[in-house]
Amino acid sequence: MEVEILENLKRAVLEYDSKKAIKWARKAVEEQVDPIKAIDALTEAIRQVGDGFGRGELWLPDLVGGGEVMSVAMPILEEELKRRGMKKETLGIVVIGTVLGDIHTIGKVMVATFLTAEGFDVYDLGVNVSAEAFIEAIEKYNPDILAMSALMTTTAPEQTKVINALKEKGIRDKVKVMVGGGGITAEFAENIGADGYESTAPGGAKLARRLVGK
Repeated sequence: MEVEILENLKRAVLEYDSKKAIKWARKAVEEQVDPIKAIDALTEAIRQVGDGFGRGELWLPDLVGGGEVMSVAMPILEEELKRRGMKKETLGIVVIGTVLGDIHTIGKVMVATFLTAEGFDVYDLGVNVSAEAFIEAIEKYNPDILAMSALMTTTAPEQTKVINALKEKGIRDKVKVMVGGGGITAEFAENIGADGYESTAPGGAKLARRLVGK
C-alpha cells in the first residue's frame, strides 16, 4: 500500500492534479506512511518538473501547476510530521511573498517551486503581503531566507519598507533577504541592502543555496 501511495503522490504532481494530491496525502496519513517518505515523493516529482522546465521540455503552466499541487499537499504531510515529533532534512527555511500592492503570482510560484525542488522548506505568504505580515511570518517560522517579489516599479519600494521593518525589530541580521521581480534591478537590490538579487526562478534557487552556504 505504501508504494502505491507514494507513486500516486508523484503522479498527482506530474499530472498537476490538486484533488488527487490531497486525497493521497490524506491516505498516507491514514495508512501511517512515513511522512518524510511522502514529502520526498512530492519533492522528487516537483524536481522532475523543474528539471523539465530548465531543459525547455516543459512550460510555465506546468511549473505553476506543479507548484500549486505541492502547496495543497505539503501542509497535510507537514502536520503529520509535526504530530509525530519528526523533522526532515532541509537546506533551510524560506518565507516568500509578493509585496503589498502587487498581485502578480506566477514568478513567485516559479521561485517557490524551484526552492522546494532544491530541498528548502518554503512558506508562501501569497500576494499583496504587507510588511507587518512578512515580519509576523519571520517571527513564526524563523526562516533562513526572506524572498520578496515585486513585479511593478510602483511596488518595489515596499521591499525597502520590509527591510527597514526588520531593522526596527532588531532581526535584520537573523535572516538573509533576496529580492526579485520585473520591477527590481541588481542596483536597486544593492541600494536597499538586500543580500541578493536574481532575475530568474532557477537562478533564485541557486542564489538561496549560496546564501545559506550550501
